[in-house]
Amino acid sequence: MTKMLKRVLQDVLSEEENEQLISAFDQIGDIIIVRIPDSLVSKKQIIGKTLLEQVSTANSIFYQSSPVEGDYRTRKLEVIAGEDKTQTEYKENGCRFIVDVEKAFFSPRLSTERERIAGLVKDGEVMINMFGGVGMFSLLAAKNTSCTVYNIDLNPVAAQLCKENAQINKLKGEVISLNGDATKVINEQLTGKADRILMLLPERSDEFLDSALNGLKNNGVIHYYSHMHADKKQDAPKLSEEHFMSVNKTNAEIITSRNVRPVGPRFYQTVVDVKISKS
Repeated sequence: MTKMLKRVLQDVLSEEENEQLISAFDQIGDIIIVRIPDSLVSKKQIIGKTLLEQVSTANSIFYQSSPVEGDYRTRKLEVIAGEDKTQTEYKENGCRFIVDVEKAFFSPRLSTERERIAGLVKDGEVMINMFGGVGMFSLLAAKNTSCTVYNIDLNPVAAQLCKENAQINKLKGEVISLNGDATKVINEQLTGKADRILMLLPERSDEFLDSALNGLKNNGVIHYYSHMHADKKQDAPKLSEEHFMSVNKTNAEIITSRNVRPVGPRFYQTVVDVKISKS
């Protein structure tokens, strides 16, 4: 994607400007979202027009004018070429997803991690996806496995899209979409029910750890995501293990840890898979 973006724009931007352009854009269905540095915002229209002309599968080009933020994890988008529509269909590993790229959180960059988690889930398991968004992790887990997944999200748009996505896909398991605060939903409905819990809100995982532990069965597994600063890539997973053990108050056995993706210079999203014994 990085090379493609720079190649497509080499005729409309100088070499220096091309280097300034943030290195990647996301294509989600027929929508492209591009991040543009402040120094090039004045050229956003020509950037959008060029991308629309050169990427045959794109119908809408958006400039991301704010970071993902707030409790609903949304971002502001400005159309710079093509159709002004934020809903599209995205396909991954045999599943179809209706997504709204402005009104609900969605990242195509976690496909490897989604595939990894889906491969770990076993027939008969109950999984809680605490910040499940439109249901990407949940549906992929239930696609070929007879599991039950509770997909929780505070954003009502995300919860509704998850419900729709569960209906349009043929699943071996079941995905139940729940709209609400993860702590409240677990405490009121799901205490002690889960064999496995996903905590994919890395910037706030510490805040929700007690709730996750409350939803877990004895000897259940938590997938605990964090953001870690590390001088070397290989150091980040070890630091995330140490961080988890520093905030955890239960009997925990670390199964594995890994980098999920880089999110900035010497800054990584990590995951620690942990088995929790409550006895």
